[in-house]
Amino acid sequence: MTRTTPELACPIAPVVDIVFSRWTTPILWALHEYGRQRFVELERRIATITPKVLTQRLRQLERDGLITRTYHAEVPPRVEYEISELGRSLGPLFATLSEWSGNLDRVEAAREAYDGRDQPGRRS
Repeated sequence: MTRTTPELACPIAPVVDIVFSRWTTPILWALHEYGRQRFVELERRIATITPKVLTQRLRQLERDGLITRTYHAEVPPRVEYEISELGRSLGPLFATLSEWSGNLDRVEAAREAYDGRDQPGRRS
């Protein structure tokens, strides 16, 4: 059997790594829905994210070209984040996923059915 890299086995794997890594989707969603925001505004909107992780994710998203960071040399300095054109191009993907989320009840029902089965001889 020939082994292959994940990218060759599934060509969307790199996209999934970029777009669906932890915290990326909530950050992009917030910037898409509410427009340009300062760090503290994002931190409030995504209440469970730590400042350290938010900083790391914002840097990665800027590096990936999905957001832009604007520094205003004022006193005190002001930094704003905004979704980029490249980030906005993910809109149809997110819209499709939002539509698909209507299936979450079916997923939950499938999980409950699976968990309720008697599974003799099944390895954990």
